[in-house]
Amino acid sequence: MKQEEQKTLQIPNKINALPVRRPGPIIAGVIVGILACLFVGWVITNPRFEWNIVWKYLFNENVIAGIWWTLCLTALSMIIAIILSIILAMMRQSTNPVLRSVSWFYIWFFRGTPIYTQLVFWGLFSVLVPKFSIGIPFTNVEFWSINSADVINAFYAAVIGLALNEAAYLSEIVRAGIEAVDNGQEEAAKALGMSHAKMMRRIILPQAMRIIVPPISNEVISMLKTTSLVMAVPFTLDLQFASNAIANRIYKPIPLLLVASFWYLLITTILMIIQSQLERYFGKGFESQPLSSKIDTDRTSIDSYNVKEQSEINKKNDARLLGLNA
Repeated sequence: MKQEEQKTLQIPNKINALPVRRPGPIIAGVIVGILACLFVGWVITNPRFEWNIVWKYLFNENVIAGIWWTLCLTALSMIIAIILSIILAMMRQSTNPVLRSVSWFYIWFFRGTPIYTQLVFWGLFSVLVPKFSIGIPFTNVEFWSINSADVINAFYAAVIGLALNEAAYLSEIVRAGIEAVDNGQEEAAKALGMSHAKMMRRIILPQAMRIIVPPISNEVISMLKTTSLVMAVPFTLDLQFASNAIANRIYKPIPLLLVASFWYLLITTILMIIQSQLERYFGKGFESQPLSSKIDTDRTSIDSYNVKEQSEINKKNDARLLGLNA
């Protein structure tokens, strides 16, 4: 209908402009497409990749168990890190200088030291702290004690190391999201008599999630790949270590690297789909409206207003004519 209306519309001195031809993007697309096809063909036909061994160990029981442990490390570490990051972000915005200083020091320390070094430290935690005990401070009196190695094994040490490091990065993301919320929201919540905790839970954080979700999703994907470093603890059940163990046993490193890469890519793809759904959910009410639809809406409202105004004028004219005839 719109195209027919435009054709019937008579515009004087109308210019029939043609788009400028741009051969550059077409040529670049052809070149990139040819290079991509050559690369895919080289990967498929190269005998050194040994695809038969890749398919043989793709669903190996040790590899599947490694995927499970990798997902457990990622999920537990991110849950702990998100909770801790919210606490650190609120401490950074506190009026208490002690809370602000502690939060700043935590972020400075864990962002300033490599994650591999931190994981090695947590692996040696039982050496630094041989046992946990309850007793009278500064005396040898103990009421209860337990060996730290029995409490913090390799798995828990890996989770703690990953979570504490990740919390330092997530706290800055959460703080930026909270500060992006308009100050009027906080003032309105205080005017309603809300406590600070309830205000953060019901007003501020739900609005900040639209900004927080994309970078946190990237951190989740990064955490999935960072779990390959937990051999520093040492934790030897994750996907990377399981594939390396098989490669060392059969002396085939390249096919097993492809096996690990395939599973990491598959999990990352699933996480990206979940990320897009979360962004759509928390972005409700903020979607940008297309300009054409907005213009059509404005034109419709203007036309309806003009019709209504014209009908009112016609009613007044009819009433005036009736009065004159009487």
